[in-house]
Amino acid sequence: MSYVIQKKSKIELNRLYEEDKSIHDWYRFVLSYPPHLIRSCINKFNLSPQATVLDPFCGTGTTLVEAKKLGYKSIGVEANPVVHMCASAKINWDLNIYKIKKISQHIAIVAIEEIEKNKNILNYPNEHILKLIIKDSMNFDLINQVLILLSIIEKYGDNYCDFYKTALAKHIVFSFSNLKFGPEVGVSKKKKENVNIVKTWLEQVMLMCDDLILHIKNKNISSSVILGDSRNQLSFIKNNSIDAVITSPPYPNEKDYSRATRLESVLLGFIKNKENLRDVKHNFLRSNTRNIYKGDDDFTWIEDNIDVRELADAIEKKRIELGKTSGFEKLYYKVVLLYFGGMAKHLYELRPKLKNGAQLAYVVGDQASYFRIPIKTSKLLKNIAENLGYRVVGCDVFRTRLSTITKEKLNEDILFLEYVNGRQ
Repeated sequence: MSYVIQKKSKIELNRLYEEDKSIHDWYRFVLSYPPHLIRSCINKFNLSPQATVLDPFCGTGTTLVEAKKLGYKSIGVEANPVVHMCASAKINWDLNIYKIKKISQHIAIVAIEEIEKNKNILNYPNEHILKLIIKDSMNFDLINQVLILLSIIEKYGDNYCDFYKTALAKHIVFSFSNLKFGPEVGVSKKKKENVNIVKTWLEQVMLMCDDLILHIKNKNISSSVILGDSRNQLSFIKNNSIDAVITSPPYPNEKDYSRATRLESVLLGFIKNKENLRDVKHNFLRSNTRNIYKGDDDFTWIEDNIDVRELADAIEKKRIELGKTSGFEKLYYKVVLLYFGGMAKHLYELRPKLKNGAQLAYVVGDQASYFRIPIKTSKLLKNIAENLGYRVVGCDVFRTRLSTITKEKLNEDILFLEYVNGRQ
């Protein structure tokens, strides 16, 4: 199964063009921004061939893959372990394709035999799995088949395990599960029961091998992904080494981004219990009430920012006016403070890594999730960036979308910045 493709002649839908499917299509979020946006930014920046591009919130690696296709070195930072694995696999092109195919065919044969042995045995997935995934997100029998295939990948996969697991991760969500994305994660009424797990996985592996052949000339272009938190874990990046930043951080809203990858995270073994889940979410930028924790103090970075504090106060005042008393609603104002504080901290920590004159593009969206009070994300980030010494170059509308709350049009903007060393 492929992701939904958009035509060039239509309005911007934040989706892939047909010609961009190779490698990008291996594993993506529904909300991932498209490769043509990266090309547009790189063209605007007029980068030298030796430039290094950073994506500090790299997700599934769209910026990194597109930069590598275009011949630019790149570095990414990603806090979600399963997404980090897939992004890393998508930028590792220096592989022995003959070996990948040969080993995958052996894995498929062994997996089919093992699944056949267990087909008449009534097996329920481990209780810890069922507690962690969304109810009815996948048929029990299909879960067991995936786990059998995974165990054989881990046994015989050699140095290509992440490649094979990435092929599996894509289809866990889009071919084997009952999940639907709209963009919230839900469960479809139409349940999948009869799916050829091994055949689908093997076909995906072969397609991925074809993609590697297509881009073999750029296999040695340096690209890497750091597993970490872009607010405070940038020490792995050399100072004065980054020419450009192209990224899209989470938006301040009530989308729990960990839910979008929960199924593959659990089935592939990245999340084994609630403590694992908490640890993963603790490294996320605070963008919703479900990943706010005791001791969070990113708000200290914007204590003097009048605009952010007035927005948070307005949200809390509206909550009191409406008589809303749920635990989550009481945290809405805090999300705003922690989100923009976290972004301020990130932009501060980023400065030593940037070359003088480095160009930055932040794709961010306006929101109205909290009692319909508008959150002008790009405008507030522009103010924060200026206070940290960045020069605001401009702010372009990438696309407009309808708010799920107010049904009004909301902008997704590209905030363009420049870093000038020593500018205050």
